[in-house]
Amino acid sequence: MITLDDIEDMTSLTREEIAAIAEHEGLPELNAAALADYLMHLHHGPQHVQQMICEDIRAALHADNLPHARELMAVLKQFIADHPEAARGAEA
Repeated sequence: MITLDDIEDMTSLTREEIAAIAEHEGLPELNAAALADYLMHLHHGPQHVQQMICEDIRAALHADNLPHARELMAVLKQFIADHPEAARGAEA
C-alpha cells in the first residue's frame, strides 16, 4: 500500500512545504501533496506555492503566532533556495 511518505517522496517539495500548503488550503497532507506536485508542474506554479507560504506567514503574524511565522519563514527560505524560479519576478 502507498503511504503518505511515499506520496510526499514523489514530489519535489519537503514535508514542511507540503504542510504549509495543507494549512493554506485546509486540506489533508495527502491531498496537499498531490496539489503541490500538480502546481509545481504548472507555468508559474512555483510562484503560486511561494505565494501560499507567504499568505500562511501573514496569517500567523495576524494571529500573533510568532513562533509559527518563524517556522514558515524557514520553510519559505528553503523553498526559494530549492526552487529559485519561484522568486517574484523570476522568469519561468
